[in-house]
Amino acid sequence: MINKRALATAVAASSLVMTGIAQAEDVKIGFLGGFTGGIESLTPPIFEGAKLAVAQVNEQGGILGGQTLVMPSGDTTCSDASAASNAADRMVNSEQVTAIVGALCTGATIAAANNAAIPGGVVMVSPASTAPAVTELDDNDLVFRTVPSDAFQGEILAKLLLDKGIDAVAVTFVNNDYGRGLSDAFSAAFEAGGGEIAENLAHEDNRADYRSELGSLSASGVETLVVLAYADTSGQTVLRQAYESGMFTQYVGADGMVGDSLIEAIGADVLDGMIATRPGSPDLPGTPIFNDAAEAAGFDPSAVFSAQAYDAAFLLALAIEQNGSAEREGLVEALRSVSSAPGEVILPGEWEKAVELIAAGTEINYEGASGSHDFDENGDVPGVVVEMAVENGTFTTKGQVDL
Repeated sequence: MINKRALATAVAASSLVMTGIAQAEDVKIGFLGGFTGGIESLTPPIFEGAKLAVAQVNEQGGILGGQTLVMPSGDTTCSDASAASNAADRMVNSEQVTAIVGALCTGATIAAANNAAIPGGVVMVSPASTAPAVTELDDNDLVFRTVPSDAFQGEILAKLLLDKGIDAVAVTFVNNDYGRGLSDAFSAAFEAGGGEIAENLAHEDNRADYRSELGSLSASGVETLVVLAYADTSGQTVLRQAYESGMFTQYVGADGMVGDSLIEAIGADVLDGMIATRPGSPDLPGTPIFNDAAEAAGFDPSAVFSAQAYDAAFLLALAIEQNGSAEREGLVEALRSVSSAPGEVILPGEWEKAVELIAAGTEINYEGASGSHDFDENGDVPGVVVEMAVENGTFTTKGQVDL
């Protein structure tokens, strides 16, 4: 167990003695996102969520005695492990960031962690990497996430369909850690609940033609197609070609498919009634505070993973303040401290209050925009999954789904 009071007191006492990168004018938290590729339309509001946290820190006096918090960014492309590794290497070794928000796609997070962040001792907090493979990383306790695992989302999606009377489906998933993990979780839960997986096929991302796979999927005769992929690449193409071929009457997706760019590309009439799930935010005090701040900043607070990105950035800033310097050493312990009870509750935007409490040696406990983030031993968090549906030309939140 962490002695949070002793840690906070020691940090407050030592915060005047800062060496190394802490003497620089700026304190850096990097951001790794899929600015191009399979989630390029989803990434901008996620980045905006993280930047909102940075802006609030700077507007309320800065970090570590008035230094400026900055957020350099890098493009992982979502699916290219080399691009993710190179972007992370730049953050760790050139930008000399203290920590990283990201990456977003699971494969990018794993590549960035294994090839740069873990060797460099840099903490990563992903707001969007949901695959169970993240839990299994040998990461020296450096990789965290503010979003629940797909082991949970898969169960929720299965329950949602079964509750709606959909008891037979065909499934296709993008052939990577995200797609496989989500498909495995969904399929196991769906069959355990009495449902039938008539066909389950992997597909490669970024191809122009999936008609062969769709022919095999439709041969089962089921009417519902579950697509576990990305809204801007294979998921979009699969749905378009399924519609053009007249193969299915009901479409289902998960978080990687929840983007209005998908509707704009295929057509609102075509996708009307599509069912999906995505991680959401519970009905807690921090959620409306974040919603108001996001709207004032000019982005949609309900955009997928934007609240989780805000929390990741705000938590890392709190941990740096708690740690008393911009050094990487000690940040894991500080992150676990500020994100868990006991402690005085800090809500989104309450940076100045948090700084005063930390300086006084008082324990704090951040309750965020997307919920509490009491990280377990693997850096995972419990979470909320919500039902989405395409209505009136947009993805609409229908409400939280419980097991």
